[in-house]
Amino acid sequence: MAKKTTIMPIVSDNIENGTQVFTDEFNIYQALPAMGYKHATVPHAEKIYVLGYAHTNTIEGFWSQSKNGIRGIYHAVSAKYLQHYLDEYAFRYDHRDDITPIFFSFLSRTISSSQLR
Repeated sequence: MAKKTTIMPIVSDNIENGTQVFTDEFNIYQALPAMGYKHATVPHAEKIYVLGYAHTNTIEGFWSQSKNGIRGIYHAVSAKYLQHYLDEYAFRYDHRDDITPIFFSFLSRTISSSQLR
């Protein structure tokens, strides 16, 4: 079980104050408003998954795709390289609806950045 002392430093190091944060009802997130964040909760325990603009579907979809991809392709990853794997899956997730195949999106970024040198 995640602890407040683990989660909140990560939040404050990576999320700008004043940002709207949507979470489930896990009690450690109740500290977010006192830390300067706008906070909305989706009560999953009540079988509610969308409440107005508040939902956690996007992050749950991202984690599902990432975990299944890592299990299916790489099988296991070390903590040393975990961020690299997550960066790959963030790119894949951000481009999941693109008409252009991901390889060509990646290739065009590579060409553009090499031309900048």
